[in-house]
Amino acid sequence: MAKTYDQYCPIAHALDLVGERWSLLVVRDLLEQGPLRYTDLHSRLGGCGTNILAARLRDLERGGVIRKRRLPPPAASSVYELTPYGQGLRPVLHLLAHWGARSLGPPTREEDLRPGWLAGALRIAFPPAATGRSVEFRVGDEHASLVDGKVVRDAADAPDAVVTTDACGFYRLVVDRDLAAVSVTGSTSAVRDVLEALPAQHTPADMVGLERTS
Repeated sequence: MAKTYDQYCPIAHALDLVGERWSLLVVRDLLEQGPLRYTDLHSRLGGCGTNILAARLRDLERGGVIRKRRLPPPAASSVYELTPYGQGLRPVLHLLAHWGARSLGPPTREEDLRPGWLAGALRIAFPPAATGRSVEFRVGDEHASLVDGKVVRDAADAPDAVVTTDACGFYRLVVDRDLAAVSVTGSTSAVRDVLEALPAQHTPADMVGLERTS
């Protein structure tokens, strides 16, 4: 029997659905990457045993958060994808990511960032809000763009601005809103416009007692 808080409370009910370990990371990967095969999910969730992942997928399916779909030939394989109800977790993870990033600190050179991470990071970091702006991001070998609030996994056509930086600079831009941490070619105001869609910044006083890495 699935664990439950057995409380008539929307927060407790939400945690009944997605509060088990690995559940929200499954949702994260499906939000970032779209439909994924079981093997793809397992390879992305290092440390998650096959029996645990299978159990989490069953629970998420039972809760209406994800569904399993058979791809037509020639693929002829099954993938997991978020339902419309599961897609509703995007703003939740968006705010949770920004909340966690404040105490997580920027990535070090030793951090293992998967190929393709930038597009997923943009999808989680920025809400799908229309800005009328097109900004291309070049972070090391990664290229991805925000085009009117939508993530494009490549260079943008005639972007208003191109942001070039490393992973640490990307963190400083998105979390600290530090334009000095990146190089901007084109319209700096376009970059400021997309940053306006992010959650309100915490002040240094809000962070008292938290040790940051650098």
